[in-house]
Amino acid sequence: MVVACGAHALHDGFTDLLYVLLPLWQVEFGLGYAEVGALRAVYAGAMAGFQLPAGGLANRFGGPLVLALGTALAGLGYMMAGISAGFAMLTVALVLGGLGSSAQHPIAANLVAHAFAGSRSRAALAGYNFSGDLGKMALPAVTAGLVALLPWRSAAVILGIIGFAGAALVLLARVPSAGAARENIAAGAPASWSAGRGFPLLLSIGVIDSATRMGFLTFLPFLLRMKGAGLPVIGIALTLVFAGGAAGKLVCGFLGARLGVVRAVFITEGLTAVGILALLPLPLTAGLAVLPLIGIALNGTSSVLYGTVPELVAPERRQRAFSIFYTAVIGAGALSPVLYGLASDAVGVPVMMTLIAGVVFFTLPLAWGLGPVLRRI
Repeated sequence: MVVACGAHALHDGFTDLLYVLLPLWQVEFGLGYAEVGALRAVYAGAMAGFQLPAGGLANRFGGPLVLALGTALAGLGYMMAGISAGFAMLTVALVLGGLGSSAQHPIAANLVAHAFAGSRSRAALAGYNFSGDLGKMALPAVTAGLVALLPWRSAAVILGIIGFAGAALVLLARVPSAGAARENIAAGAPASWSAGRGFPLLLSIGVIDSATRMGFLTFLPFLLRMKGAGLPVIGIALTLVFAGGAAGKLVCGFLGARLGVVRAVFITEGLTAVGILALLPLPLTAGLAVLPLIGIALNGTSSVLYGTVPELVAPERRQRAFSIFYTAVIGAGALSPVLYGLASDAVGVPVMMTLIAGVVFFTLPLAWGLGPVLRRI
């Protein structure tokens, strides 16, 4: 649990500190919003595209080894970004970083799901999900502090060194693979691949939720800059969002267990849409005050969804189920900044944010359809 949560914190931090660096890259390379979205997309796209192969490698060579190698590769990506001579090399560096980070979600989540059975699995996965947001709070704040003192290239090299250190710690921990923990798996999960249409419905909600989250976070710094925020304030703002997100992931995991998936999704997704719409007209100071609340709702849904995967999928299928789930949701997160970037170039960031809030409401009928499936399990 400690290694899985530590890896989640590091990799999620690596993924989301990009939001601090994107405005700097926009200025240095003269990028439009669509190109900024493309940079975010190549990292997330590489991370999404290698989820299934990473799961296969973990089955063959052991999850801890693949997790350590992926962490080292993510660190190498940031080191390459720090010495990049132009936009093309920066893109290659982000692809490498995304490939490295692809190993974390399917392997670490599967280790946790195998180690904790039954109702303990949902609580453990909520804790695992929460740990990712600790990294999202810490590393963007650290990066904002570093670039305030050093050139961003030097900061990126330091981040790469942190990645190599994390890889070494995973290897030194000597974590058993999920296969060694199979004796802890309890009965009660469906024997088939999934409970009818339950997994596809859950996956569809996850896709929309991820697209919303990544689209909002990618362009939040630009919205704040329109309100007069400088780089240090943007770093603080992202930390506020991720702090709320950390609390939301932990609390909403238990909320889903108590109220059920349908009610929890209605609450979190409804508040997400309302929060984004409320943020748009507010001045900078008031907007900063709202960001933790948006973070709670924006990230809370994911704990509800991830914790439901083991309920819909047989134990022997979970490694692949988690790989498919993360491939789809991260892939949606990779594509959405590009699409929303094109919308921002056409109609501006505020109108695009309104569009994001509107798309969120499509999760509600999907969650309603998931209810009867869960009641039959």
